[in-house]
Amino acid sequence: MDKLKLSLRCERGTKCPPELRRRIKTAAQAVLKAEGVEEPCELSVLLTDDEGIHAVNKEFRDVDKPTDVLSFPMGDTDPETGRLLLGDMVLNLSRAEEQGAQFGHGADHEISYLTVHSVLHLLGYDHVDEGPMKKAMRAREKAIMAELEPDTATEE
Repeated sequence: MDKLKLSLRCERGTKCPPELRRRIKTAAQAVLKAEGVEEPCELSVLLTDDEGIHAVNKEFRDVDKPTDVLSFPMGDTDPETGRLLLGDMVLNLSRAEEQGAQFGHGADHEISYLTVHSVLHLLGYDHVDEGPMKKAMRAREKAIMAELEPDTATEE
């Protein structure tokens, strides 16, 4: 059994080449390994654009603006498969491209970073304020990205 089952859906004309699927799965697996998650897991990912993520953000969080990534944790175990259902991730590919250019590390790195960020949320990390929880989450992101992409790890 594959350690991580990734369900990927693309909407609004978003392209989903196989290398994008591999990048997201590799980043998610790096988080699970770093966090010591041993059981088989399942992750659902929706790839969209500003308009698509704006609609999700408004509907489920009552936030009337687009963002780069959203995480909706589940944490249940599927009784049929025994897989830990991590939850849902909504990734804005338009924003990933913009931020990758803005930060100078490119869209691929930004997609990996946003995946790491989201999966950490799905595992219970949060950053609601500038306190210790945010510092802990940022430290984990940095460490995981350094393992995942040692030549491109940045101060996210």
